[in-house]
Amino acid sequence: MAHCVVPEAEEILDQRFPVLDKGFIRLVDYLGSDERVVQSARVSYGSGTKSYREDAGLIDYLLRNRHTSPFEQVVLTFHVKLPIFVARQWIRHRTARLNEMSGRYSVMKDDFYVPAHEDVAFQSTDNKQGRSDEVLSGEVTGGIRSAFEKGQRNSYDDYSALIDQGLARELARINLPLSLYTEWYWQIDLHNLFHFLSLRLDSHAQKEIRLYAEVLLDITRKVAPRCCDSFERHMLGGVSFSREEFAELRRRLGDTPQNAEPAAVLEGKALERFEEKLRTGKQK
Repeated sequence: MAHCVVPEAEEILDQRFPVLDKGFIRLVDYLGSDERVVQSARVSYGSGTKSYREDAGLIDYLLRNRHTSPFEQVVLTFHVKLPIFVARQWIRHRTARLNEMSGRYSVMKDDFYVPAHEDVAFQSTDNKQGRSDEVLSGEVTGGIRSAFEKGQRNSYDDYSALIDQGLARELARINLPLSLYTEWYWQIDLHNLFHFLSLRLDSHAQKEIRLYAEVLLDITRKVAPRCCDSFERHMLGGVSFSREEFAELRRRLGDTPQNAEPAAVLEGKALERFEEKLRTGKQK
């Protein structure tokens, strides 16, 4: 199996792609590419894949039919600078390897995230974990952003004073806020990266982590463009149906077999979710 070198990926190695006000992502290294997925699949499936002569067709077949192990042959390593509250959402995906900056060994930098004016919003009235779409006045957002900056400045001044007194760094850091930036190296295979992206690119994910996910996908396209194309078509842009939803869909198409077992009728919230899925093409 030949070593995979992708010129487009080589061109962006170690480049910093900005995210938010002070964050970034850079591709540190990669192992494999579209070709590695194809090579490993043909070893596994042997003559059974000979009808898929085009690499893109084989990749599409593998992803569409959830043959995930060939995608695990491609591994990407990223260096990411991100606010701690984004990191705590990110770390819920436990299928990667990472090493994070340590506030026990290093003095933390005076880097805090302050939302842009257009990202400052009140709590949504119909989404318990999201912000409202209501546009606030510049005066209101300016006051809120100033409050963020004042709190961050005071917190860092207190932290610096404790460090100057000689307090252990592992103690001095404990009052620093979630808006503080941290950094880590994050290594993940392509299969699990696609799972991460399918969740974090969803409109229900918090905007800040969505912006990181968008940059991750852009970088990954340089390494494995055909895999990313299949991901966007079948995972990101596709929806799945439950047994009851599929039965309802067949009923509407007039394609219900005469001997089919009767399925539960969709009603209430279940029917609303099904209708929205048909209307928007998004999983909910």
